[in-house]
Amino acid sequence: MEKNLIIDVSGSSVSIALLENGRLMEYNAQTDSGRSFSVGDVYLGKVRKLLPSLNAAFVDIGDEKEAFIHYLDLGFHFDAFTRFVQQIKPSSNFANLYTSIKAEEPLEKEGKISDHLKVGQPILAQIIKEPISTKGSRLTSEISIAGRNIVLMPFSNKVSVSQKISSKAEKQRLERLIKSILPHNYGAIIRTAAEGKRAAILDAEVKYLIEKWESSWKKMASSKDVQLLFTESSRTMTTIRDLLNDSFTNIYINDSQVCDEVRNYIAVISPEQEKIVHFYKGAAPIFDYFDVTRQIKGSFGKVVSMKKGAYLVIEHTEAMNVIDVNSGTRIRAEAQEDNALEVNMSAAEEIARQMRLRDMGGITIVDFIDMADGEHRNQLLKHMQQLMETDRARHTILPLTKFGLMQITRQRVRPVTEIDPREVCPVCGGSGKIAPTLLLDDKIESELSWIVSEMGVTKLKLTVNPVTYAYITKGWFNSKCRRWARKYKCSIKVKQKEDMPLTKFRWFDLAKKRTLSPF
Repeated sequence: MEKNLIIDVSGSSVSIALLENGRLMEYNAQTDSGRSFSVGDVYLGKVRKLLPSLNAAFVDIGDEKEAFIHYLDLGFHFDAFTRFVQQIKPSSNFANLYTSIKAEEPLEKEGKISDHLKVGQPILAQIIKEPISTKGSRLTSEISIAGRNIVLMPFSNKVSVSQKISSKAEKQRLERLIKSILPHNYGAIIRTAAEGKRAAILDAEVKYLIEKWESSWKKMASSKDVQLLFTESSRTMTTIRDLLNDSFTNIYINDSQVCDEVRNYIAVISPEQEKIVHFYKGAAPIFDYFDVTRQIKGSFGKVVSMKKGAYLVIEHTEAMNVIDVNSGTRIRAEAQEDNALEVNMSAAEEIARQMRLRDMGGITIVDFIDMADGEHRNQLLKHMQQLMETDRARHTILPLTKFGLMQITRQRVRPVTEIDPREVCPVCGGSGKIAPTLLLDDKIESELSWIVSEMGVTKLKLTVNPVTYAYITKGWFNSKCRRWARKYKCSIKVKQKEDMPLTKFRWFDLAKKRTLSPF
């Protein structure tokens, strides 16, 4: 499979498109306008309100909507983080202070948040879910700093290895290696991407992640006010970090500076893939050249077309996403069951793509075309499960109900990506209304008067919509166009054009062979 990452840098915005065999599978867009609150960002917040009934609290992290943290999200080593925040001062020896704090017994699962938090207390917190609709960010105090191969865990002495690494010998090698690299009071999760990586690569990444965490200490020491300590990598770097693997073919970027940054980052996390990064120098916009723009227009919006006339209708609400599968023109009464299965199987492929493309989290209800055969329903469920295996977000797929409904739950960490592919109407100018047709003949006559009197043109051709043509030529001798010709002492040849908008028309000078623009 050919897998290309296309990065379009335009001013303060960065758009990222993932193409698999030329087909758009994931799309992210970010801008620097306004303050954003992204998954992975770490803040020094302040407790604003305790909610004993929910065993949770509201935390101020600088957003208009207060963030939310539950007791279970305080993390195993919350007390160690709290002591570090309280004791750190500008005069402190940061390294000695950090190593001197011991992570004691983890918090009890059945504890109360009021035993650990007080209103006005500074709290170290990380965003695990971005603000969605009227809800603020969801927080955790179990800080983790993610890299390509390693996830660094401050105040932890445990090293765990991804279960997806099947080789027991490789697991043991990685565990011994990381334990020998990590300083005191640091733990780590070894990601699947670390499999087979050399010690030098893993050592460089661990040092990079530690430096990122320790660079925030000076900010904490200087002020206990609400502040951003450090951010997750940019969306570009995060996408590359999470997606990059041996299957990637190329990364194309249209900005030389970002291209250098990406190349340098890949040189650290995966040196052997540095050569796949390319600077795009083409004259056409990068998204147009790789056919991304057209696919965005066709893939977003309420109605998504599929092959052979079938289509999806997708609606997003605050509670859930709803997808309706329609066969469209594909109606064969003699083979209704087979036709339903064929459309549903095709729709499942597009739905799996749409969920990745739009990052549709939470609950999604899919209304498939009804199928009476139980074997067909099981076949559709297995097909959907296979299609969703490549989705990095955690998800659950439930069997179809007797009404043909399938429920899919998918990890929700940010709002659904919504793009309106509609364009401004050239007739109404985006107002949703066009100029009154009742006044169209007055407008034509007004322009005719100007052309004859001010421009001195008397031999004209008028091109109009067929409906307008029928209206102004009705009555032959006493038609509107003949009355205009007699009134302004000119000749008018009227031509109808089917693709001419109803309220548009065009004048042409027959003598000098030119189009006229009087106003």
